[in-house]
Amino acid sequence: MRHHFEITHAGTAAPGCPVESSYEAFVGADAFVRLVERTFKDHVGTAALGCPVERTYKDHVGTAALGCPVERTSKDHVGTAALGCPVERSSTQKNNVRSSTAMLACTLAALLALCACSSKPDPTAEAPPKAAVEAELDASNFQVDHPERFPLVAAVEHKSVPALNVTGVVQPDIARAVPVISIATGRVVELKARLGDTVEKGQLLLRVRSGDVSGAYQTYLKAENDERLARIQLERAQTLYDRGAIAKSALEQADDTEADAKADLNAAHEQLHLLGIDKDHPSGIVDITAPISGVITDQEVTNASGVQGLSGPNPFTISDLSYVWVVCDVYENDLDAVHVGDRADIRLNAYPNQVLKGRVDNILATLDPNLRTAKVRLEVKNPGMMRVGMFSTATFYGKQAQTHSAVPATAILHLHDREWVYMPLGNGHFKRVEVVTGNMLPDKQQEVVSGLKPGDQVVASALDLQNTVEQ
Repeated sequence: MRHHFEITHAGTAAPGCPVESSYEAFVGADAFVRLVERTFKDHVGTAALGCPVERTYKDHVGTAALGCPVERTSKDHVGTAALGCPVERSSTQKNNVRSSTAMLACTLAALLALCACSSKPDPTAEAPPKAAVEAELDASNFQVDHPERFPLVAAVEHKSVPALNVTGVVQPDIARAVPVISIATGRVVELKARLGDTVEKGQLLLRVRSGDVSGAYQTYLKAENDERLARIQLERAQTLYDRGAIAKSALEQADDTEADAKADLNAAHEQLHLLGIDKDHPSGIVDITAPISGVITDQEVTNASGVQGLSGPNPFTISDLSYVWVVCDVYENDLDAVHVGDRADIRLNAYPNQVLKGRVDNILATLDPNLRTAKVRLEVKNPGMMRVGMFSTATFYGKQAQTHSAVPATAILHLHDREWVYMPLGNGHFKRVEVVTGNMLPDKQQEVVSGLKPGDQVVASALDLQNTVEQ
């Protein structure tokens, strides 16, 4: 395709390369290989990409970039185009330079430089190496190189009764918890016991200064005086009646008055006795003693605190801990294995090696709506180490024995909160089987409740095989 145009000044020949020239005619072809014909009048400046211009005053025929021939007749000025391409020019005003591809070379070089500048790096060259994906071990069938290194053992038969393990908490027997009360209202002046103390029946616990003592003693003195007067009047009425001076009704009236006075006196005396006051040596201090022997499990008073009598909180609570309760939570799905009167083994978390015996005393009639458990109460004799609030584990046993398997404890692999054994398949192949374990048995044997049958072959050391497979 050829274009003919006439200009007096051209701008930039390539990116950033200014060219000053006067052209009369230009013919080009739109392709990567371009033939250029130009007639220069006066001056050619800097060619593409800042290439300097050198002049020569002789005829020259050169070869441009990429093997493009250039022929020019230069009378006044010949320059070197970009990238070392020689250029010959004729200063005659309208002479054509045929097959001149110097500008083709400059243009092509500029395009190549532009492409080189704008080209992006290959992302695959900087990418990390691809991850090698290893096939996951098939636990149901895998092979080892030297199976003889892993000896086998046979599961043996083991008979045991079914056992149900539940958790519980030690609590005091409510029937054996007795509150300490004060009949008198007043202020505590002295404490003789504190929370957690072991006390005996009749032991002094606290002393209270009470105004009730003076009122009770005053009532007692009045009753005593009234009874003395009524007794004298009865004796006088009896004498007069014997001599016929008074009617029998007067005698009966005097007898009734004396009986009422004696009743009032007895009531006043009993009031003093309840307050712990000796009528012969009255005092404003009331002593409060322990009603039973046991341990103080609750305390509601301190020194100088007030005591409100029967209307207020009890100063102390004493519990007889010779027998305690172990209250357990049993899921409703397991309630068929627990009955009132059944025996259970109890192990305290603080003393796991000591086994205590308990009896199911009661199964509460309601379930916890959130946990779906029932409260099972065990009565246990306290050997002295059981304390209120201790955690424990109770084991209930079934009536009939069941047949299970037993293997060495080393044959059990604990992995991902489960128990596994490795069983041989032959020709160096093994498989991993999940089992449910039971109690530890003597001679480092482990009970297997399900997953194995007596006589099944398993790897004696499951951990060694597991380490070999992982390597």
